[in-house]
Amino acid sequence: MGAEGPAGVALMARAIQLAERGLYTTDPNPRVGCVLARDGRIVGEGWHRRAGEPHAERLAIDAAGESARGATAYVTLEPCCHHGRTPPCTDALLAAGVSRVVVGMEDPNPLVHGRGLERMRAAGVEVVTGVLEDACRALNPGFDKRMRLGLPFVRLKLAASLDGRTALANGESQWITSEAARTDVQWLRARSSAIVTGIGTLLADDPSLNVRLAPAAIPALEEGEPVRQPLRVILDSALRLPLSAKMLSLRGATLVATREQDPRRIAAVTSAGAEVWVGPSTTAGRLDLEALLRYLAAREINEVLIEAGPTLAGALVQQRLVDELVLYLAPHLMGTDARGLFDLGPLTSMSERVSLERLDLRRIGPDLRIRARFVDEVG
Repeated sequence: MGAEGPAGVALMARAIQLAERGLYTTDPNPRVGCVLARDGRIVGEGWHRRAGEPHAERLAIDAAGESARGATAYVTLEPCCHHGRTPPCTDALLAAGVSRVVVGMEDPNPLVHGRGLERMRAAGVEVVTGVLEDACRALNPGFDKRMRLGLPFVRLKLAASLDGRTALANGESQWITSEAARTDVQWLRARSSAIVTGIGTLLADDPSLNVRLAPAAIPALEEGEPVRQPLRVILDSALRLPLSAKMLSLRGATLVATREQDPRRIAAVTSAGAEVWVGPSTTAGRLDLEALLRYLAAREINEVLIEAGPTLAGALVQQRLVDELVLYLAPHLMGTDARGLFDLGPLTSMSERVSLERLDLRRIGPDLRIRARFVDEVG
């Protein structure tokens, strides 16, 4: 660990800005930015756009050319030192003659963790770590958690009236929030690796669960390139999915997670265009939610967005499987008989309350958006 002055911190901030350009395209790879500077002047910069394409360091080196020799590299994530889809970035930095490397955070990937830094130190390169580390870590919450714990980062999205209601007693729920809030949700979907809902929500609303942003809205996309669609995941213990469900005809993949093992029913759903995963059950006879999340992590799913009703939302919260809550509050009241946000069962004392820490509060059109983390969340 070393200190970095204001100029160096500003250069790392620029690297973070570059990394953010890949927010909607790099999946399942981490979002990474790199700046090469000499005497405080930027000579090259780059950011990782998608898996299989050059990493940020290599693009910055190419942009700098001969000016890379003797330069300092500011990288949001520890440079890789192994052969994956692309060659090691540590080798590229050493070959370019970089004399100093400033790293925002160490790579949580066990194949890399600390080894890239050791490789460069052994070659005589000065290494500084931990500059704007929290901001660099915030770029990749899913990649970080998946590598450390074998679980994706879980973000729970809910929309409610000011009295905490999500639907009228008869089930009517369109639309609680404004068009501005619904557009904001599209950006949450676009950055997610998977969107998860329950069969109850599907049967009631027949949702698309797709990203409906125009490709031109995402700067990282080239002309004619489609928007990446997250994996759609339906929790359907008894395999009740209608074969006419809207999402089965849309671009992108759908996965049905079930406990049902009837080969005929599985074959029917598969023929309709969905993949079926038969998961284990809990002692209560329900689909094991943690097992599903670990399965998704094994498929390189980094960030999961939950869009579901109170039963699934409550189960995930009770099992401490949610990392972040994104709640949209609309300025109206829906009454005592309307449906609530969470099915948490009866709480008998104030000590049983679920505690949250607010991360952000802002206005989205006429609505309020609250981002909060669960104090006892896993990871």
